[in-house]
Amino acid sequence: MAPSVSLIRATSYEREILRDSLETLIEPLGGIKAFVKPGNRVLLKPNLLTGARPTKECTTRPELVYAVAKMVIEAGGKPFLGDSPAFGSAKGVAIANGYQFILDELKLPVVEFHGKRYTAASEDFNHLLLCKEAMEADVVINLPKVKSHVQLVLTMGVKNLFGCVPGKMKAWWHMEAGKDANRFADMLVETARAINPDLTILDGIIGHEGNGPSGGEPRQLGVLAASTDVFALDRAIVEILKVPPQQVPTLAASMRANLVPELTSIDFPLLQTDILQIDDWRLPDKFIPIDFGMPRVIKSTFKHLYIRFIKEPMRAYNMHS
Repeated sequence: MAPSVSLIRATSYEREILRDSLETLIEPLGGIKAFVKPGNRVLLKPNLLTGARPTKECTTRPELVYAVAKMVIEAGGKPFLGDSPAFGSAKGVAIANGYQFILDELKLPVVEFHGKRYTAASEDFNHLLLCKEAMEADVVINLPKVKSHVQLVLTMGVKNLFGCVPGKMKAWWHMEAGKDANRFADMLVETARAINPDLTILDGIIGHEGNGPSGGEPRQLGVLAASTDVFALDRAIVEILKVPPQQVPTLAASMRANLVPELTSIDFPLLQTDILQIDDWRLPDKFIPIDFGMPRVIKSTFKHLYIRFIKEPMRAYNMHS
């Protein structure tokens, strides 16, 4: 069956208007009750990159997270918030970005992620640790922000799920992948396949263009997108931004893995991509290697941690299995 990507034009984060927009957006997918049953533990996974630039639209807007959390609660679910930010705790970064009112009003728990090994679809990535809080949730709702990215051109639904890799393991992958964007993208795709979010709702009302994920500037885009297929959603978004999919490493990796359908094979029950297209989305004017040029001592430290906590336990496991 063809994947569906629901697209609407949306320009406001005002509480009642946004709620109406979200209900319109996911109605073709069955509404929130198609995903959340009474008693379900529901992970809300926003982009909580950093608390350092709260006015620059680097993170998923708290108004959107609030609206989704309210919908989950009304469906009988038990939402909780989780991410593995680049710097700081999930709760600290959330509060720095204006999430305090959500935590207070909805009594929304924030969990810190802990790693556990799960079988990946590709044997190349079976040493990848994923957060058990994400893997063991009854429902995962992925809430990415659309942003330009100096390492991966764009960050959307697939890249947002890298936040379901624990912090130390994220640093390892930045180092292990080195300057090979394709290798890094393959890992991100395997992470997305393993997490397999039930629903992705992309915050594109105001995006972040230029030298993102944090060094760019806000950009009014006026789009909300939703899908049960995170790969199809990302394919639709690049069409709106007029960026060739092969230019985005995560999409190129998804295409190599035969996970992305042709655009003509995607069902758009509401708006088509061409109605929402813009001509001047600003991509990065510089590109930075994925390993950040890590100093040798840091690389050595992570290599030691990898051997001790990842490689040797895996070798022992394989010998006894």
